[in-house]
Amino acid sequence: MAAAPERSTPDPLRLLSLVERAVSQRLDDALRAHDGDIDQWRILSLLAERGGCPMNAVADHALLLAPKLSKLVDRMVSANLVLRRTDEHDRRRVLIAVTPRGRQALAAWDAASAAVRQEFRDLLGPDAALLDDLLGRLAHGLTRSPASVPTS
Repeated sequence: MAAAPERSTPDPLRLLSLVERAVSQRLDDALRAHDGDIDQWRILSLLAERGGCPMNAVADHALLLAPKLSKLVDRMVSANLVLRRTDEHDRRRVLIAVTPRGRQALAAWDAASAAVRQEFRDLLGPDAALLDDLLGRLAHGLTRSPASVPTS
């Protein structure tokens, strides 16, 4: 059986996976130093920005499935980071909102995430803005509906 030919350039998909894993690990380590984690940080960031949100919006933003989100929100309620409240416009719907203690935690977590972002900016130097642009374009392109993506 012949060996697979060596590639002259690294596979971009593998590189993206490696970078995502490294970034997530560094961010999670930084947040854990302040008693948080990535999922909690994403949730509080959304709630601080938008106010009360239904669970499905929180799940989409935090990239979590409903069962995991429900357990996490239960823990965050117990820690007094978020609270559940009835939607004033639709009494059947429950909204999740950030508490003052949650805002304090978010401030510490935002500072920790900013330090991680700065570490990567320092590694990339002037190319950091280019990476931000490329990642934004890639994310936008990948989230478009399949019907709108041109086929060649």
